[in-house]
Amino acid sequence: MLNRKVLVVDDEPDVLEILAYNLRQEGYEPLLAEEGETALKLAQQYQPSIVLLDIMMPGMDGLEVCRRLRKLPETRESYIIFLTARSEEFAELAGFEAGADDFLVKPIRPRALLSRLKALTRRAAPLQRLQFPGLEIVPDEYAVHREGQVIPLSKKEFELLFTLASRPYKYFSRDALLDRVWGSDTYVIPRTVDVHIRKLREKIGAGYIETLKGVGYRFVPEPQEESEGG
Repeated sequence: MLNRKVLVVDDEPDVLEILAYNLRQEGYEPLLAEEGETALKLAQQYQPSIVLLDIMMPGMDGLEVCRRLRKLPETRESYIIFLTARSEEFAELAGFEAGADDFLVKPIRPRALLSRLKALTRRAAPLQRLQFPGLEIVPDEYAVHREGQVIPLSKKEFELLFTLASRPYKYFSRDALLDRVWGSDTYVIPRTVDVHIRKLREKIGAGYIETLKGVGYRFVPEPQEESEGG
């Protein structure tokens, strides 16, 4: 179960006030920051389960804040959602590259945001470990254990890997993965899956996830070769 602390980072006081009000109405505990350094200090102190993060801020921008949050043990497993006026595809991809789990374009509709947070809470049900020869997928740690090494993953990376590994050798289309991992009520571009697959391959080894062009991706428990092309 996710804790109820939500860190909101935005350089516009009006946005902070509106989001804080709506979060409190739904029983969340908002933590507010107008710039990156304060956000990082609050994150370390209070360990929020969710971070709502603006991209365009003076000083340290949201992308850099996201990268640093992913390196902190207190927020490595937090859901990070970008709230931004930037709607271009490259901005969205940059956000996911930095480690974000979700992406919402301003102006933010409070009801839609709260619905998204409730969906995250529903998807936080406990998962069982998956064990394969030389590889263990550990939900409690959002990590993979491989050859004595612990490989930490972001929440979306983990959820994507768990979805694939829960049905070894089954191909999943990008649309199916978007629906299962990001949810049908979330709009993200299909290339988002590709970005996360590439990052997973970099972390756990390319051979575990194979691609069949025009079909999708599948998890192979005992890869023969570490090849990106799969």
